[in-house]
Amino acid sequence: MPVTTPQPCAKDPIALRLPLFLERVAAGFPSPAQDYVDQALDLNELCIEHPAATYFVRAAGESMLGAGIHPGDILVVDRAAEARQNDIVIAAWQGELTVKRLELHPSLRLVAENDDYPPIEIPDPEMLEVFGVVTYVIHALR
Repeated sequence: MPVTTPQPCAKDPIALRLPLFLERVAAGFPSPAQDYVDQALDLNELCIEHPAATYFVRAAGESMLGAGIHPGDILVVDRAAEARQNDIVIAAWQGELTVKRLELHPSLRLVAENDDYPPIEIPDPEMLEVFGVVTYVIHALR
């Protein structure tokens, strides 16, 4: 099965600026809410560093649960980012696309974040093609 490179959108994203409150929300004990808006926030500006090289893909399976990636989550993938040790990447291995943590040393491997899935040992770097680094995960809570 041939692997095709995802294509970025040709049009510029439409800016949608929403309020970003200066006050942080405590994850422990609640504090009184503040009404002060620090700035407007556009998620495109926050999540996309290289618009022409960024695409979205929906995750499937449970191999990356330990990294906070659940089935159905949307992954923001940057094709312009250089894949480094321990980055989560979209890669082609044996004709299939997968999302895994990249290990470059001591040996080249794709590692799941779920103990039910063994690491994929890559014997020859020419056999692996990285299609981008996952920079953000959009995870619905409802």
